[in-house]
Amino acid sequence: MKILCIGEALIDMICTDKGSSLTQGQHFLKKPGGAPTNVAAAVAALGAEVELAAKVGNDPFGKQLIQVMKEFGVSTKYMLEDENNFTSFAFVSLMEDGERDFVFNRGADGALSEEEVNAIDLTDISIIHFGSATAFLPGPLQKAYISLLERAKQQKIFISFDPNYRQLLFQNNTETFILQSWYFLKSCHYFKLSDEEAMLITRTATLQDAITVLNNETSAVYTITLGKDGTLLGYHQANSTIASIPIKPVDTTGAGDAFVGAVLYQLCNKNRDAILKTSKSDWELIVKNANKAGARTCEYMGAMEAFKHLNNQIFL
Repeated sequence: MKILCIGEALIDMICTDKGSSLTQGQHFLKKPGGAPTNVAAAVAALGAEVELAAKVGNDPFGKQLIQVMKEFGVSTKYMLEDENNFTSFAFVSLMEDGERDFVFNRGADGALSEEEVNAIDLTDISIIHFGSATAFLPGPLQKAYISLLERAKQQKIFISFDPNYRQLLFQNNTETFILQSWYFLKSCHYFKLSDEEAMLITRTATLQDAITVLNNETSAVYTITLGKDGTLLGYHQANSTIASIPIKPVDTTGAGDAFVGAVLYQLCNKNRDAILKTSKSDWELIVKNANKAGARTCEYMGAMEAFKHLNNQIFL
């Protein structure tokens, strides 16, 4: 059985001039990225079959993204090249005051259409992961995202969701992000949030209040990542915390995506009904292993470089 990830594949352009704004910066490091792209790479690195549904430009950057995915073993038949749009870019710089200077040049990723997504063969798909930071922005991808969710529900496919909130994308319209997130939270079987996302989406001021809302308003198994304090597991209104793995982090980029990839990898050989019967103790082991994958990713510079060091042996 296969996992399908849908959403953005893009190029991160990271300014390497310390403390500089994007206006001042002269040197940039080009990195393949996009949350669902990272998850797909992590799943493939661990050893499972995975498809990535995304749209890139018919340009050198889109071709690089496709090639990188192929090298990881991700199926790229649903990575489409757009003749009319460039590959999406995210430019980011960490300034002296600690704030991020950010410019998002959206291109092909947002043009993935409902018609193109409806052409995806779901016959051998056991899990669909919705983890795109950009899918809640206006455009064809937004409609395609919902369309695939409805197909997944109709065909009784296990649904995974990670909202991947990016404040710089939604700073003027967090309300639409929250409302769209709730539709997925109420539709999925598993979701992953950070502690900040949990409080934002539930409109609460404390993590405990957020947990109460999630327990009352959703039926999915969920995890909330707490950094060095571990990962909280929500299982049918029962909660437990699984300890984090002590490390000296080099770069935390992609750690959350590696975590999600490891969760999905451990579930993918079951059908939906079997996954839904997974016990709380088994889920705790799944989260423990996923914490190991996230920790391993933090030991290397750059998400894609880190994923090269992922394999299922880390679970032993």
